[in-house]
Amino acid sequence: MIRIGIIGCGTIGSKIAGHIDRNLKGKAELVALSDKDLQSALKLAGSLRSRPRITDTDKLIKASGLVIEAASAGVSGDIARKAVRSGKDVMIMSTGGLLKGYKDIFALAEKSKARIYLPSGAICGLDGLKGAKRSKVRKVTLTTTKPPEGFSGAPYIVKNKIDLGQIRKDKVLFEGDAMEAMEGFPANINVAATLSICGIGPVDTKVRIIASPGAKRNVHEVEAEGDFGKLTARTENVPSPGNPKTSYMAVLSAIATLDGIMGKAKIGT
Repeated sequence: MIRIGIIGCGTIGSKIAGHIDRNLKGKAELVALSDKDLQSALKLAGSLRSRPRITDTDKLIKASGLVIEAASAGVSGDIARKAVRSGKDVMIMSTGGLLKGYKDIFALAEKSKARIYLPSGAICGLDGLKGAKRSKVRKVTLTTTKPPEGFSGAPYIVKNKIDLGQIRKDKVLFEGDAMEAMEGFPANINVAATLSICGIGPVDTKVRIIASPGAKRNVHEVEAEGDFGKLTARTENVPSPGNPKTSYMAVLSAIATLDGIMGKAKIGT
């Protein structure tokens, strides 16, 4: 029986909590929730049969065997460090918060024998890339296409005074490496961060961001080339029910990762 604590009670945290409550009886117990918005935590706790307690991050980590972060990139790095220092396994959804310090966090986990889980999120192709890395990978590129409003408020948009409302045809907003993309588009960077960590690192992973007025879905295209050949993966994401800002695939990926932790069989790389 794994004792689980969830930090972040928004769309992803709530879906994971519901899955544990309904489908993992006898395998996992949801013991604690934490959120900067107390009302969100109270609402979620009240909807669950397990009635997890609401507490702060430090107490949640202490009470849990597996910590699940579903909060934000602003706190995910600190949560990962605290969890692995305590010898606790941790699943991180906001991988953008790991990008600058992931090697140190992985080294901490190695020392403390803790495990770090990074779900694929709203992107496909990571299994192939993991295999390809056993040979020489020369190029990894991510192209993200979203409706213009999907980039509203991004620091890069604000700094360059880009009027998203005036975009009438597909427009390349940004081309650079994943580290630069993290600084310019922090709310859109999780897929690039996960791809970078899985692959050849944030400086060598190239990112292209396109605003498309005709786009109905958020699209992520991955291309990788190396001694293994060429890999291409395209994911067209529909919004999560109840929250159009979260891709449904990200929710499903988190649940699948959790099921994989509980299960005895492992399929895929």
